[in-house]
Amino acid sequence: MMRNAILRSTATAVASSSARPATRLGFASRPILANAQAQLQMNVQRGQRRMYHEKVIDHYENPRNVGNLPKGDQDVGTGLVGAPACGDVMKLQIRVGEDGVISEVKFKTFGCGSAIASSSYMTERVKGMTLEQAGAVKNTEIAKELSLPPVKLHCSLLAEDAIKSAIKDYQTKRAKRLSTANTPPPTMGTSPSVATA
Repeated sequence: MMRNAILRSTATAVASSSARPATRLGFASRPILANAQAQLQMNVQRGQRRMYHEKVIDHYENPRNVGNLPKGDQDVGTGLVGAPACGDVMKLQIRVGEDGVISEVKFKTFGCGSAIASSSYMTERVKGMTLEQAGAVKNTEIAKELSLPPVKLHCSLLAEDAIKSAIKDYQTKRAKRLSTANTPPPTMGTSPSVATA
């Protein structure tokens, strides 16, 4: 009973809030909350309410690690994934130390509350992990932790795909950097000496 009252008051606050900027979480030119507010208002008018777990609401209202890392940095991997069916787009970036441990994670997501919450949770989950450990995080773990309903499982799958894409991008950059470092520099202005007998 108390939980329903909290969720109802949260839904009403989100639907009527005009203080929150409409571009808080996504790409700067897209009005994320305006669309979510309109959808929520329609559902409330129809008597429908989608009940989100407190953890989803917490990560949506207080997302962790929102932002960007410099894409060109050699120790940064970037994963950009999307779901054409629902329009969610997720960018997740990792910074990896020389020891192979993820030291920093940032994300930006354009999508529903479950997509934002999945991204935010993933950033907290993988920070401090090795690349192998982070790549083993499954969408089912995210969905279970956030208590996502079956209709929102694709949001947790996006987060899994995003971390795998970021790891692959970092590994590609690292392999290229190592192959360049192991290639001897070309000699300029010298000709090979020829022995004469």
